[in-house]
Amino acid sequence: MGTPVSQPLFGDAIDLAQPRLGSEVVFATDDFFADKSRLISPGEPVWIDDKYDDYGKWMDGWESRRKRDEGHDYCIVKLGVPGVIFGVVVDTRFFTGNFPPHASLEACVSHDKIPDDSTDWVEIVSKQALKGDNRQHFRVENDTQFTHVRLHIYPDGGIARLRIYGEIQPDWSRFDPLVPIDLLSLQHGGRALACNDEHYGSMRNLNAPGRGVNMGDGWETARRRTPGNDWVVMALGHPGTIEAIEVDTAHFKGNYPDRVMLQATLVPAGESPDIDSSDQWPILLGEHKLSMDTQHYFIDDINDIGPISHVRMNIYPDGGISRLRIIGRLYQPTD
Repeated sequence: MGTPVSQPLFGDAIDLAQPRLGSEVVFATDDFFADKSRLISPGEPVWIDDKYDDYGKWMDGWESRRKRDEGHDYCIVKLGVPGVIFGVVVDTRFFTGNFPPHASLEACVSHDKIPDDSTDWVEIVSKQALKGDNRQHFRVENDTQFTHVRLHIYPDGGIARLRIYGEIQPDWSRFDPLVPIDLLSLQHGGRALACNDEHYGSMRNLNAPGRGVNMGDGWETARRRTPGNDWVVMALGHPGTIEAIEVDTAHFKGNYPDRVMLQATLVPAGESPDIDSSDQWPILLGEHKLSMDTQHYFIDDINDIGPISHVRMNIYPDGGISRLRIIGRLYQPTD
């Protein structure tokens, strides 16, 4: 269980452990050298020469002290939103003489912030050998929606980052189909599928919770030097009929797109959209001018094209968008 793979073959899965979803490291047996919270920091780990604190060399990750008795160290990550886990990345970058030789992972379902001793943990990655200053990917095969993950290191040492890739699958029976919600929200299972360019900022930021904190917390393309325009295709968490759209250019001032246009389609359940033909999808929102650092709201300009499951946002000609919200009611086929 927990087959090693050479590449992060987790498709369009999201990192369930990201703090902006509410995920946090809630327990560690020891984090003497480096605080456990850094284990799921959103940025890439860094090395800073000659940086020391009261405990020794500052390291960007979670690091326990050298174990002098029996046993091993572990920490627990509480996922902000339960999800099915497809794979994990154990990242030991910059840990060379102080990385753990082995690691394993378990997961559980618990309503407690820190699961108690009676909790049933399921092994999702068996004990695996680690390499220093390296990123190792492990596939997980379990369709349970877990709430917590426990990382074991043997016997001690430092891990720079833990990424837990998977999919959020909300219990849609708990939602009122008459109440509009953000169907594209990351917390509702929305996800980015493809884009033509993400030179400065990831397309996966577009449906993150809250407003962007800076330009890096959005989707931004390189300056276009050829004809055409940039685009991104995203999947709603659930098909729906659309009532409002928000396009937020927060923090983008000299580099926001001049215009935006949205296309959309309804893909049958269980099928994947044809990304290559997405430029032929019906127009959900015609071209509209944008302004810098502004939340743009569209209601009356939305075309009635029926229920949709996927959306393509076109920006003209290039630039940065912080957030995209697609507000609508759940669509339930009658047949």
